[in-house]
Amino acid sequence: MRFFSRASAHAIARSRFRSIEERIGILAFSLMLIFALSRPLWAHEFKLGDLEIGHPWSREIPAGAKVAAGYMVINNHGAAADRLVSITSPIAGKAEVHEMSVNSEGVMTMRPVTAGVEIPAGGEVALKPGAFHIMFMDLKEIPKAGVKFPSTLTFEKAGKVDVEFAVEAKSNEPDHSQHQTTGG
Repeated sequence: MRFFSRASAHAIARSRFRSIEERIGILAFSLMLIFALSRPLWAHEFKLGDLEIGHPWSREIPAGAKVAAGYMVINNHGAAADRLVSITSPIAGKAEVHEMSVNSEGVMTMRPVTAGVEIPAGGEVALKPGAFHIMFMDLKEIPKAGVKFPSTLTFEKAGKVDVEFAVEAKSNEPDHSQHQTTGG
């Protein structure tokens, strides 16, 4: 009887995994399930009412730089527009929203956006390199790759929300760490 129990258990186990394809399928399904269930653990999003701030990030800058740039995507799931009016961070003496644009002579310029950035109802605004972005000026700390730093965003209607900027390693893309700002 004992032999029969072991043999039948072994046969049942073998019949469940008849082919390598089945084993690969089960492994793939398991990995997808783990990935799907762990997303909230590594998501880098912040919510404030109808606003969703996705992946605030900055780029590592060289030692001695006095400014750093910040980027993110802001989604407005509400029925009314809102406006990002200010930002503060303990790593900087001052933070402003800036806009990059090309003038009539083909020269790219950067200027502060004093009225803030409108987030349209049901829409999104991407603060990204070469467009709207945040300038952290008079740095008190140098952002280091792999380390997050806190900031507070203030919206006209929704109010304040604390976020963290993830600092990514340098890349070959242009950054603003050597810019000198003028105005506001």
